[in-house]
Amino acid sequence: MGMADNTKQDIGTLFNRIAGTYDRLNHLLSFNTDRRWRRRAVRKLSPCQNVLDVATGTADLAIEMVRQNKVQQVTGIDLADEMLRLGNEKIREAGLSSRITLQQGSALALPYPDGHFDAVTCAYGVRNFSDLDLGLQEMRRVLREEGQLLILEFSYPDNKIIRFFYDIYFSKIMPAIGRKVSKDSTAYSYLNHSVKGFVWGEAMAQQLRAIGFSNVTFHPMTVGITTLYLAQK
Repeated sequence: MGMADNTKQDIGTLFNRIAGTYDRLNHLLSFNTDRRWRRRAVRKLSPCQNVLDVATGTADLAIEMVRQNKVQQVTGIDLADEMLRLGNEKIREAGLSSRITLQQGSALALPYPDGHFDAVTCAYGVRNFSDLDLGLQEMRRVLREEGQLLILEFSYPDNKIIRFFYDIYFSKIMPAIGRKVSKDSTAYSYLNHSVKGFVWGEAMAQQLRAIGFSNVTFHPMTVGITTLYLAQK
């Protein structure tokens, strides 16, 4: 794996450090493509009542689900309390406090009963799980029978030419911009290592099937930089 386990265990601390500049940097570094990825992902979600958004961060995906009127209620959970504070500010400004609730907690020990949610979502969070299998098992556990799973995650492009430029951008340019804007020397270097050291595409789909999900499909977007995974309990 690209990063040591202890780095992943400290992920809440890392994201707390960069919370103040996180949204601005995401939009800047992805040339605003991250917004389009979320919109496209949410369009794939079937309308439902009750959704859990794991590793919700500053609640971008939760807000997008409500804005597209795909869900009635969203519960967001994340380790980083500073990210949640900023997420709650965005939710209040959007007038969505009655429909989105955020709480602090671990994806590896979700504080909800079995079969509680119609859908479980996670955008750019699963690669940070210190135990991927356990995190996926927990997501399946809290999902009702035939409930939907939606995961949006970075992936590594297959095309060698695109991969060459991708490596330069992720290993050199992105960490330099990240350091300048966030004043953090490690967070955006971690992003590059965490993507390259993670499973994606068919390997990720096989992992979801091994956990017990069915109807697993994956959809690369923007030359394979990110991938949308859909599955069902």
